[in-house]
Amino acid sequence: MPDLETLPAETIPDVDTIPETDEPIVAHIVKVGPGESAAAKVLEARVMGTPIEALCGYVWVPARDPKPLPVCQACKETYDMFRIFNDGLRESPSD
Repeated sequence: MPDLETLPAETIPDVDTIPETDEPIVAHIVKVGPGESAAAKVLEARVMGTPIEALCGYVWVPARDPKPLPVCQACKETYDMFRIFNDGLRESPSD
């Protein structure tokens, strides 16, 4: 019987090996800073493959056209709250 101390140890990483590929169910509103364009931020994230954050806190790498999807209710409520306290915001966020 082999000595257990001489056997090589196997390391199994604790990561998901199957990425999530489900279709998105809602479109999120991108969180942007002063002077930033949401459309430019999304385009950069799609090209570079970097994650972005939504108003609701959801973080993702955009990969699909969100226009056919309903807007995330949490993002919409947050945007509506911003509108109450900030003059000049549109009824809905621009592209």
